[in-house]
Amino acid sequence: MRAIYATDLSAASEAAIENETCLGCLDRIGIEEIHLVTVIPSNMHVGMPGMKYKERRQAGLDRYAGVMEAAGFDTETHIMRGKPFRRINGLAESEAADVTIVGSRGQSPLENRVIGSTARNLSRTTVVPLLVNRIEREAEEPDVLREHLFQRVLYATDFSENAERAFDAFSYLRHATQEATLIHVESPKEPATEPPVADQLADLETRLGQWEIDTETQVRAGDPADEILAAEDEVTPTTILLGSKGQSRLRRLLLGSVSETIIAEAASNVYIVPPPRTA
Repeated sequence: MRAIYATDLSAASEAAIENETCLGCLDRIGIEEIHLVTVIPSNMHVGMPGMKYKERRQAGLDRYAGVMEAAGFDTETHIMRGKPFRRINGLAESEAADVTIVGSRGQSPLENRVIGSTARNLSRTTVVPLLVNRIEREAEEPDVLREHLFQRVLYATDFSENAERAFDAFSYLRHATQEATLIHVESPKEPATEPPVADQLADLETRLGQWEIDTETQVRAGDPADEILAAEDEVTPTTILLGSKGQSRLRRLLLGSVSETIIAEAASNVYIVPPPRTA
């Protein structure tokens, strides 16, 4: 598997990249090749005399590459210029990546309504599965919040086609997963399903049991994002796994999708599986 690992060379990003446990989890799920990328925003002037901005970024990437190569990964570095989420998505497509990884300290709900972070923009537009590695928010020397990336997974499903695609990620995540909680959130207006929800969850539980993953199921009622976050508080997963329905260009300008809310407010790492790529 091939990963795009986006970094802004901050202390938070360094904490994730240099965490041996996190790197070990990536190795266990089958990642062999990592492309480290940092993106210089278009509005940042880098050509001022004495700045050596690009040289400093390359030195930072080379240092991180050394850490990853020592951990056994084949590594390449990229310095790009433009809108970060667009350049990261473009690199993921051109390199036929299997996953994009980005560290995030998260933001308050109010800040997320005003300023779109790279992680949030990627959650809207990612072309491959996206792992948001959660970093301590306020610490001067931050560390990752839950370093065993996939040890305990909270999987949210509405039984849609894309939710099934997200569940299929267990085919490789299982090598690092010990426990899973499967959750479905019912809407008051949701019609009865056939087969019943409990039976569908039981079927998923059986499938995970074949991989010796300890599994429990929950059926909740209410707003999906609120209930997923409430379940997170109860079971303290290391990662929340869910499918993203994708959005049109117009819809991307609006707020309120479940995946965006989880990216903004969850304390756990988040793993989002997008719809299939279209031509």
